[in-house]
Amino acid sequence: MSTEAASSPTYGNWRRPRRAGLGPLGLVGTFVIFGGLVATLLASLISLYAAVIVFVPVVLFLIPLTIRTQDGRNVYQLFALRVGWWRRKAAGAHLYVSGPLSARPGGRFRPPGLLNKVSASEGRDAYDRPFGILHHPQRDLYTIVLGCDPDGGSLIDPDQVDVWVALWGEWLARLSHEPGLKGATVIVETAPDPGTRLAHEVLPRIHPDAPAAARAVMEEVVDRYPSASSEMHTYVTLTYGNPASQKRKKEDVITELSIRIPGLLSGLVAAGGGAAYPLSAERIAEVVRVAYDPAVAADVLNARAQDGGTGLEWDDAGPAAAVETVSSYQHDSGVSRTWMLTLAPRGTIRSSVLRGMLEAAPGTRRKRVALVYRAIDPATSARIVEADRRSAQFMATSGKGMVQARAASEMRAAEQTAAEEASGAGLVEFSLMLTVTVDNMEELADASVTVRNLTAASRVLMRPADRMQAAAFSCTLPAGILPWEQTLIPHELQEAL
Repeated sequence: MSTEAASSPTYGNWRRPRRAGLGPLGLVGTFVIFGGLVATLLASLISLYAAVIVFVPVVLFLIPLTIRTQDGRNVYQLFALRVGWWRRKAAGAHLYVSGPLSARPGGRFRPPGLLNKVSASEGRDAYDRPFGILHHPQRDLYTIVLGCDPDGGSLIDPDQVDVWVALWGEWLARLSHEPGLKGATVIVETAPDPGTRLAHEVLPRIHPDAPAAARAVMEEVVDRYPSASSEMHTYVTLTYGNPASQKRKKEDVITELSIRIPGLLSGLVAAGGGAAYPLSAERIAEVVRVAYDPAVAADVLNARAQDGGTGLEWDDAGPAAAVETVSSYQHDSGVSRTWMLTLAPRGTIRSSVLRGMLEAAPGTRRKRVALVYRAIDPATSARIVEADRRSAQFMATSGKGMVQARAASEMRAAEQTAAEEASGAGLVEFSLMLTVTVDNMEELADASVTVRNLTAASRVLMRPADRMQAAAFSCTLPAGILPWEQTLIPHELQEAL
């Protein structure tokens, strides 16, 4: 290893899960083609005309399965997405109005869409700190939200960064051993400084007898600094579920989670998370409220600084009105667009690959980057890596030329993954989502250009979540929405398709 490589570590070796079946057909298409061939052979015993009648529908069914987009979706999936959008629009589900003047019962401002049935409660952890719990009744899931202030990467030795990455990988590996854990999300939210946060921190600390020159300097700093600064918040959501055959009371779940929180926080601190703490139910409601109505960010901060809290409840954290379109989501004082990951960076990367994407973007009101993780239990991990290793070996020995060279590279990556999994490393599925909020539709086009530049610099490919902007917006909030838990088709069948 060269000195340069040792001082600047690189990372990588993630691989897109290989779809079972023949080529782009998937598992379902493979069964259909073999079943169709058998049916065609049996029909040919009757007559050639009968064989053609059986064979033609099979071919017509398989052709849309072979046509796939860059993110791997076939024609049937694209058609289902458009049909779902047409049905929601025809039923008026793309419009949302709440509050006392709406037709919704209760007269409250509940969050819309996937968050409409969610309820919030609160518990106390082992250190008597309040923490909020969001209950998703449709799937009987419980979500806790942890906040942290990560240490920055400036003036940090590469060795320390490497240690943080290793400890973060260890923390993710521990998630596969968390009983009942369904998924985790890391959300980094950035926004321009509202201009009052620094004033609340500095002005009350100025001594009345301070020299006039010193007082003038501090007041000038408070007046000018916020115009060029930004605020950044990091949230980690953990969503737990109960076994299908087991029903537990909410109080029992709260008690169990209160015991787990200190250990989870200590792992985040060791991985460079800085000061980590659980978020109360009020604090979670404030974050969601500001996401739907960015104009109230300064008011929320002022109320928290002056009164120690806003008293905001979950049932009042939603917008007064929201409109979903094909490519945007309009809510109160903001317009948002969400992108989803289609391809992770290829090859090896350095630890700063996502730094530009995570930093505040000029011309945006708020920006959230959500890394979604789905932990896989050790038994399933071993089965997956062995299946990938056998598939990579087969492709490496059966290809030619450039295809064989790429297959050989995949085989080396699969061998390394299998060796690391056998030595105790964890296996997780991950994705990335990005939401940008601006003031009006005219600014959304400029924000889209900014996002394209950020994703290009970070070496990731992303596409807008068209026709599902409202659901994608909810997934980037620290509320525990896991995409694979909200689909009508099971995750395993989606992989087969």
